[in-house]
Amino acid sequence: MTVSLEQLQRCHVAVDLGAARTRVYVKGLGLVVDEPSVAAVNTRTGSLIAVGALAEQMTGRTPHYIRVARPVSGGSVVDIEMAQRMLRHLLGDKLRRSLRRKPRLRAAACTPHEADPLAQRATVETLIGLGARRVELVDTLIAAAVGCGLPVEQPTATMIMVCGAATTQIAVLSLGSIVTAVRIPVGGNAIDEAIIQHLRQHHQLLLPSQSVRPLQLALHGNGLQTTGPALTEIHGRDVATGLARSAQVDTAAVRQAIHTPLTAVLDGVGKVLRDCPPDLVADLADRGIMMVGGSALLPGLDQMLREATGMPVHIAERPDACAVLGLGAMLDGKIQPMVLNPLAG
Repeated sequence: MTVSLEQLQRCHVAVDLGAARTRVYVKGLGLVVDEPSVAAVNTRTGSLIAVGALAEQMTGRTPHYIRVARPVSGGSVVDIEMAQRMLRHLLGDKLRRSLRRKPRLRAAACTPHEADPLAQRATVETLIGLGARRVELVDTLIAAAVGCGLPVEQPTATMIMVCGAATTQIAVLSLGSIVTAVRIPVGGNAIDEAIIQHLRQHHQLLLPSQSVRPLQLALHGNGLQTTGPALTEIHGRDVATGLARSAQVDTAAVRQAIHTPLTAVLDGVGKVLRDCPPDLVADLADRGIMMVGGSALLPGLDQMLREATGMPVHIAERPDACAVLGLGAMLDGKIQPMVLNPLAG
């Protein structure tokens, strides 16, 4: 672990700024914020109209002078000022006042694996703007592994896959560190986009981009599995006429459209296993892969991985909040490092 557990235990607040959702864990209070990373701004006055779930509902439904912004993309802050304003409103006045009373407020934040220095700096600047005197950065892969209860500090291999909205991160961990890892620019958004493009090309149907989750609509509970109804009725807007229309969609064809972006994920799993030492791969044959992140709940994705790798695949109990809960466990001192006693000479 790049940051020591002792340093993390001095932190007061943990933040997970994700492309889809922002989560904040306060020491002693637990998870206090779990909202979409969205803010709606009045471009005429510059004032913030809404943040979180309410702002997400406004996507695609606003007049021209209201802009719906997403200050986080791919786990990295792309608009520092907007991210600060969004976080301030999500925390609320009462909680911000209690945090400001800390003489030297320390914060911990998740960063994607191999995030470039600019992205790391943007995360630090965002939290310093909220009053933090010091910010500790923790790799999302390690935080998520701790959050879903994997024995990260032990000398055994654990494999984790963080399925985010914009990226998928896969790693093998041992002794509290990353042995080998890969970050793929394919996530839940790419899968949704593949379905939207399929329906547009083959059915001349436009789906609402953000207001409706096209994935759940199109798969209708089937996921990537071949069981269930062969046809699903989808409602959208006709490309030619602009009128509302419904169409019967072949779920097998939708599954085929989804497979294209998921191939990159399977390639990433193969690369990590090839780069991993043989002794650790032997451990993984028994332990398997732990899936976390919001996109891990895609129906049938775990079965697809099981068939491709031949290893057991598990989904964490709370896959979407594992990273921030892992950071919180480190803040609360629930994680004990393995102590290596020197041999007596």
